[in-house]
Amino acid sequence: MWDIERVPPARDRAGQYVETPLSLSSPAILARIALAAALAIVFWICLRLSEVDPAAFIAGIPRLLMWAAKAWPPYLADLDVYWLRAAETVAIATVATVVATILAFPLSIFIAHNTAPSPWLAAPVRMLVNSFRGVDTIVFALLFVAAVGLGPFAGVLGMIVHSLGVIAKLNSEAIETVPKAPLEAAAMTGANRTKIVSYALLPSVLPNLSSVSLYVWEANVRTSTILGIVGAGGIGMEIKAAIDLLDFPKLLTVTVIMLIMVTIIDQFSAWLRRRLV
Repeated sequence: MWDIERVPPARDRAGQYVETPLSLSSPAILARIALAAALAIVFWICLRLSEVDPAAFIAGIPRLLMWAAKAWPPYLADLDVYWLRAAETVAIATVATVVATILAFPLSIFIAHNTAPSPWLAAPVRMLVNSFRGVDTIVFALLFVAAVGLGPFAGVLGMIVHSLGVIAKLNSEAIETVPKAPLEAAAMTGANRTKIVSYALLPSVLPNLSSVSLYVWEANVRTSTILGIVGAGGIGMEIKAAIDLLDFPKLLTVTVIMLIMVTIIDQFSAWLRRRLV
């Protein structure tokens, strides 16, 4: 970031190289010290604002151990209901990701700098996409719970909006890395915009676009596990019920099922990405 003045190596009378002493008063060193001090102050402010209290954590460890002891043995009577909730969680993430992927592709072309039809039109759409990406799925799910009622559909709608922003942003960045030569060559043949996208652009970016969608699907599965906390369906509803009732055996069972589900999805998604990219 700051250029340090390079001093030619010095030699002593025996011809050996002598290391030049580091001057702490040089502007570059002082600038780095100032930057380190500023970062330390910012971190200290963050610690104060987040109310980090190691003593409270240490005091709470016995309570955590007591709750962990009460969770054994796990509650296994309603396993069919829990697995149904887990399947519902995966379904929410899958439907939301597929719909968001379909809607995001034309938006990605519209907001990418090298394919946007007009910078003036692309700028507000890009801001809208960034707003979708900046608001978390839980917030959108809460809004849709108020609009369409409790249940998985509200979770699907909230996840579609957020995923649309994430996928469109990442896809547009992948499109912007495409060399101009293939697109210009296709345009010189007289191909229209649809054919240029279909035959010149899409084959170049399809592996990256598929990888982005798989990554978002994997993240959505993890996110959908907590959508039930706001009444938007999925296994999170069972987690919230167990926490509210302090039913630790049930909480242990649901947590293990959730971990198994997320692990399987992560491994499957990683395998698909390796095959596609």
